[in-house]
This record gives sequence, C-alpha cells and structure tokens, in this order.
Amino acid sequence: MKRKKHKTKPAGSQKTTPTNSAGTNAGNASKRSRREAMRRFGEWGLLGAVIAGGGIYAIGHVSATISELDLTKLGNGMPTIVQIHDPNRPRCVELQGETRDALAKFDGELQYLVANIRSEKGRDFAQEHGVGHVTLILFDGKGRKRDVLVGNNSSATLTREFRRLLRSSDAAKSG
Repeated sequence: MKRKKHKTKPAGSQKTTPTNSAGTNAGNASKRSRREAMRRFGEWGLLGAVIAGGGIYAIGHVSATISELDLTKLGNGMPTIVQIHDPNRPRCVELQGETRDALAKFDGELQYLVANIRSEKGRDFAQEHGVGHVTLILFDGKGRKRDVLVGNNSSATLTREFRRLLRSSDAAKSG
C-alpha cells in the first residue's frame, strides 16, 4: 500500500487570518493613536490661532501707536487732538482712555496724536506750548491752537469739547 506524502509549505508562506484578540487590538491601537494625534493637532491648532490673533492685535496696536506719535501730521487739514502724555503716570493713561472713548464717536473726523514727554520730541512740543502732562491741546485743521484742556475729564465732557472744535473748524473753513 502506498502512502500519500503530505506536502508541506515553506515557513512564512502559510496564509493566516487574524481571528484572535491580538489582531483586533492592533487595529484599535492604530485608531486610538490617530484619534490622539488629531486631538493634539486640534489643541496645538487652537494655541496657534490664539498666538496669531494676539500677534495681529499687537501689530495693529503698535502701528497705531507709532502713527499717533507722528506730530508732523499736525496742520494736515484735519482737526487734531494732541495729548501731552507720560505713559508712566496713571492719570495720563486714564485721560488717554477717556479721550479714545470720546474720539470713537467721531468716526474719523478728528485726528489723535500723542506727545510723549518721555521722548525729546514730546518734551519739546509740550514746552513749545507751555503745558505739562495730563493735558489735551485742540488744534484746527490748519494747526492753529484752539483750546487747552488740563487735567482729567470724562469722555462726555471731552465729546462736547471735540464737537465744539469741529464746529469752529467748520466755521473757519467756510468763512
């Protein structure tokens, strides 16, 4: 009687299908790692957006501040408020806040400049006009001094004064 010889396949060539729990765990692990990566990407993306937004705000604030320090704009045809300002004095910072609140009601009709007395140009400007810090000087569009407001004022008071400046500037244009 002849026996049948069983053929054996070389090692590694046998087909196997993952039916045990180890194969299933490997699939879950890859899903978990993708989920974790996406979660981390989301967290870092949010952080990046916050940093970018802060940077954009800072750039806008710095360029506005630089523009406000340009006292050569005085007399360019637009009525102007110049604050004699010491950034280290709380009263000056408070006046600046009230001034900005009042100016927000004028939709670009008035120009706001700052003479920082910590700088040589700012000190010279204040001395030229005979004023100290915590002061606003109101100029018409031609750069002529119209009024000086010394000390802190509320935004409501400043709004009234700024309206008066606009009326006098408009009257000077038409007369």
